[in-house]
Amino acid sequence: MRMYELIEKKKQGLELTGDEIREMITRYTAGDIPDYQMSSLMMAVYFRGMSDRETFDLTDAMVHSGDTVDLSMFGDRSVDKHSTGGVGDKTTLIVAPIVAACGGIVAKMSGRGLGHTGGTVDKLESFPGFCTSLSPEQFTAQVQRCGLAVIGQRADLAPADKKLYALRDVTATVESIPLIASSIMSKKLAAGTRSIVLDVKCGSGAFMQTPAAAKKLAETMVKIGTAHGRRTAAVISNMDIPLGHAIGNALEVREAIEVLKNGGPDDLREICLTLASLMVELSCKLPAEKAKVRTKEALESGKAFAKFREWIGEQGGNAAYADDPSLFGKAKYVADVLAEQDGTILACDADQIGLAAMVLGAGRQTKDSVIDPNAGVLLLKKPADTVKKGDVIAQLHTERPETLAAAGAQILNALVFTQQSVEPQPLIYEIIG
Repeated sequence: MRMYELIEKKKQGLELTGDEIREMITRYTAGDIPDYQMSSLMMAVYFRGMSDRETFDLTDAMVHSGDTVDLSMFGDRSVDKHSTGGVGDKTTLIVAPIVAACGGIVAKMSGRGLGHTGGTVDKLESFPGFCTSLSPEQFTAQVQRCGLAVIGQRADLAPADKKLYALRDVTATVESIPLIASSIMSKKLAAGTRSIVLDVKCGSGAFMQTPAAAKKLAETMVKIGTAHGRRTAAVISNMDIPLGHAIGNALEVREAIEVLKNGGPDDLREICLTLASLMVELSCKLPAEKAKVRTKEALESGKAFAKFREWIGEQGGNAAYADDPSLFGKAKYVADVLAEQDGTILACDADQIGLAAMVLGAGRQTKDSVIDPNAGVLLLKKPADTVKKGDVIAQLHTERPETLAAAGAQILNALVFTQQSVEPQPLIYEIIG
């Protein structure tokens, strides 16, 4: 196989065979194909696309580019969730213990964040002592004991994806449905769970900007999962508005605890129960309505919070922080952002609000940036809320006082006001699979 010939073939819009794709990925992972040739192939895919069969073969080749996790000891009860990312997305912290309390097995690997805030493992490390780097044996043993563990992504899983994503990131080829879908699903399939639920977000604070684009990505990923023998479903959810009020690591953990104690913002609670019920439906093989009843009962009865405490303690974290979130540290500087006019908030640019949190120290501008766990934004007013001049719209938390003015201005610029009444936006657009 000559890489030149594959580039030419895809440039003309022709299909690559399964053998060609597998050999290409094997050789690229081994370092036998240079980045400049793979970049050319990725650009051809960006413009010409891939068929369902090609996308399946690409995903399969990436899955088998490294090790895979064997969760067969748990039968069909293992289940994973993946979010395509958004502002204020702390759903794993809530969904995982709900599902585990209902009998599902959540053996999950998550990443660190690059952008607005930290990833799930960054948020969990807000608990003193919490360990996100368990050995494979420790990981399996913990899942056997309490039905739940979340650790950092293993480098030996789908290593081809790591190389390809880094290349796509610097060659403007990230925005390709086949490449996005194969990237996400290769890691989920390599992680070994029997069921996968995908939260595909769309809007100003998400990678996919429109419901139509999100639906196309969701359908592609569900097809890949199903073709690989995994029970797969996807939720298309709204990320034109940040999820909940908290954007920032310890702030988001506190808000997650509020939901697990049967409180918290309605939108965060709704999306978490939707995702959890789908996960329970697939992993426990329950009718949809029965799964909804079981997950709601687990949350309202306190079983999910008890599982959360158990999980934090099992991984070395101080569970007393779950009982008393005031134990979490507080930012040295806290400032209010005040409304400059009367009116109703018509819309907001969720991405800009997330970037304001990053400026305050909640996220990473580069992979080497250090996250301040206590930094972030509490967005107290959201679209459809009516405010008066001088009302507190948001609260800024930081150790960097020099960032307060810029972050406050960024939040105000992200909001659009109207004098008309505003209907609340839908939270969930569609469920697929």
